[in-house]
Amino acid sequence: MIRVSVLYPRTEGAGFDMDYYRNSHMPMVLQRVGDACKGAAIDEGLAGGLPGEPAPYVAVAHMMFDSIEAFAAAFNPHAREIMADVANYTTIRPSVQISKVVTLTP
Repeated sequence: MIRVSVLYPRTEGAGFDMDYYRNSHMPMVLQRVGDACKGAAIDEGLAGGLPGEPAPYVAVAHMMFDSIEAFAAAFNPHAREIMADVANYTTIRPSVQISKVVTLTP
């Protein structure tokens, strides 16, 4: 299982329309990638690690896929459309990280 994380760093002077992101952009992404996506979540940054410190990221999206190949097959045909929609909610340039999910048990 892999996790695709899209990270939007807090950027001086840049806005981020969380309502649009949550209610329009991410539903569109999930519709385009279809059943290849095994789960998704959005983190909305609230605070940093020190008292009064802002969150380093205004938002982080996480999507789960069986493999990098499954993600690429689902995402790549729609990449241009998905990336074009970013301008509708922010000017922040996101970073993407693909990670192997390692499950821990307490």
